[in-house]
Amino acid sequence: MNTVTARSSQEMSSKRHFHWTNKVGTEDGEVPTSESFSTLIQEEKKEDDKVVAPEAPAPAASAHATRRKLQAVAVSRIRSVLTVFNKNRLNSSSGLGSRVVGTLFGYRRGHVHFAFQKDPASQPAFLIELATPISGLVREMASGLVRIALECDKEKEAEKKSVRLLEEPVWRTYCNGKKCGFATRRECGPKDWDVLKAVEPISMGAGVLPGNNSGAEAGSEGEIMYMRAKFERIVGSRDSEAFYMMNPDSNGAPELSVYLLRV
Repeated sequence: MNTVTARSSQEMSSKRHFHWTNKVGTEDGEVPTSESFSTLIQEEKKEDDKVVAPEAPAPAASAHATRRKLQAVAVSRIRSVLTVFNKNRLNSSSGLGSRVVGTLFGYRRGHVHFAFQKDPASQPAFLIELATPISGLVREMASGLVRIALECDKEKEAEKKSVRLLEEPVWRTYCNGKKCGFATRRECGPKDWDVLKAVEPISMGAGVLPGNNSGAEAGSEGEIMYMRAKFERIVGSRDSEAFYMMNPDSNGAPELSVYLLRV
């Protein structure tokens, strides 16, 4: 019985030893010695230490990097939202968008009136009367490009009020660099609204409207001349805006541009 037990334990030991040597044997099939066993065990421990050791600080570093990325994304989103909000605020403050309807009109021997509307049926958000005769402006436009610059003064810091640029009452007027008196902002009266309603179906063009025969102005100033087109509105800041006439037939610069500056 003792012999059988010793033999079976010897076989188990040999099987165990055989399985281990196959597992860790070299590529040439050589069986490692006891020294190689201890060397392999030490190398495996070193490799385990190398793999396990840096795992401790890794979560903290990755969490810090992730937090920084989230902060950068949040800051960029806030900046983009503020930029869009500022642009929308500037556009909505005057009721005008990036595309507006511009109408230039006046009696043949009268002054130029300029109106900008959000759409053809809306009340004008900006209506001014220039000291320039409309006949003179028509001659300027027939000779080439026309640049109208309207300038107003900034208020002093002590008297500064939140006045929107399109609500300034008085403007110095320059036409192609030449000073042309002053322009005044005005409310849309019944006669102005009649002209705008008469040209409402017109998206772009110029022409003449018959004068009001019942009024005394018709006999002295005659017919009403008008020019109507779409303008692109560019807001530079709260102190500068520009309106460029959009002419599909022109490949170059716009025929008429209006600049509003607070200096």
